[in-house]
Amino acid sequence: MDITAELKKNLISRIKNSKDIHFLKALQTIFDSSEQALLEITPAQQISIEKGRAEIANDEFTEHNEVISQMRSWLKA
Repeated sequence: MDITAELKKNLISRIKNSKDIHFLKALQTIFDSSEQALLEITPAQQISIEKGRAEIANDEFTEHNEVISQMRSWLKA
């Protein structure tokens, strides 16, 4: 079992067995704030995302391997 799966299993067990309401509420707060941080983006970020999607749709991008190749050439110069 990998480390992430083992950690999740351990946390689930501890949460199930906990009777401490303050501890459980603290965990809930952590989860809530973590999820909010992932879901909230600024208007500027939204504009950048839309611009990037439009560029991809119009084939206005450079493949990863090409970027790496260009960077390696630039670093050698």
